[in-house]
Amino acid sequence: MELREFAERVLLSPSLEAKLERVGTAFTDEQPGEAVRVSEPVRPDNLQFAPRRTAPGMPHPDTFADPARRALAHHIMANHELQALEVMAWVLLAFPEAPTEFRLGVAEVMRDEQRHTKMHAERAASLGLAFGERPVNCYIWKKALEFANVLDYLAGLPLTFEGRNLDHTLEFERYFLAVGDAKSAAIMRHIHRDEIEHVRFGYEWLRRLKPAEASEWETYLAHLKWPLRPDKGIGDDFQVESRRQAGLPDEFIGHLCRTAKAYGPAESGKSGENSLTSSERAGESMVDPADNSN
Repeated sequence: MELREFAERVLLSPSLEAKLERVGTAFTDEQPGEAVRVSEPVRPDNLQFAPRRTAPGMPHPDTFADPARRALAHHIMANHELQALEVMAWVLLAFPEAPTEFRLGVAEVMRDEQRHTKMHAERAASLGLAFGERPVNCYIWKKALEFANVLDYLAGLPLTFEGRNLDHTLEFERYFLAVGDAKSAAIMRHIHRDEIEHVRFGYEWLRRLKPAEASEWETYLAHLKWPLRPDKGIGDDFQVESRRQAGLPDEFIGHLCRTAKAYGPAESGKSGENSLTSSERAGESMVDPADNSN
């Protein structure tokens, strides 16, 4: 399938099933077309972006003994994953001049985002909440509209949103295990493994596309769009080893560690050889601010 056809289907189809339909053939990029910047993804009626501050916030993990609260957490995370999928489709349409190898790589990551959306949606449904029964926000999508080039995307989504998810996936695995929900915990561990590869992809392309005179960290900082900044790429339990597995060099990780320390002593979470605790709120997930803010 041509990348443009795939991106248009994900971004412009009103059917969730069509957005999440897996492509069974190899991708091609022979007709990238003209640049198109879509202002908002087409979605089914029950998944339209809600007005500001009307979508529910991420439940605090102290409430996860209640299956309804875990269902809501999965519902929110399904929307995070769907937004990431749509943002990647937006990137394919907005930057047709980007290297073909990069564009094909984005499409492969999109396969993972499709699967992640399904996993969260199906788990929410099994806990009693169908995907689309609650309002959803558009925080990740709105940040994408500010991306002026591929480096902006790499700094914003793979290295900040997905970088933060290296921490949050293991935090939520722990929260779910604490209440005996092994199925939800397994989903988070599965997504964590995928996020390592997504961050690896983002860092590798940042390294390849950055100005020759700039370091990777300098390039990352230069392409973050406010209010995104380095502390938005860290969670409560800063996972050093996961970032090493993703190919981040110790110098880059060190900058992130210093960012985490700058936000003060933690009130929750664990610390140790492979984690560094930050002061971010435990109940947040992939986005910041909390999910009731668009």
